[in-house]
Amino acid sequence: MNKQDLIASVAEGADLSKSDAGAAVEAVLDAITNAMKSGDDVRLVGFGTFSVAARAASEGRNPRTGEKIQIPASKQPKFKAGKGLKDALN
Repeated sequence: MNKQDLIASVAEGADLSKSDAGAAVEAVLDAITNAMKSGDDVRLVGFGTFSVAARAASEGRNPRTGEKIQIPASKQPKFKAGKGLKDALN
């Protein structure tokens, strides 16, 4: 399922026009992104938790040449599935 499929599914499920459903999906994704940018977790009970994890700088190797390279520190998005989502899949 891609973003357009999700918008179509939301439009059908909530009896909205595709443009209204698209705006709603965009608003939800923007809200999650903005919360994560500010370092907050987003907990959707029964679905899961979106969070940000810090990855420390490290040293790696170029597989072609074998030379050492520095990998900078970064922030990584994480998602942990909630009980409701896990139960729905099993």
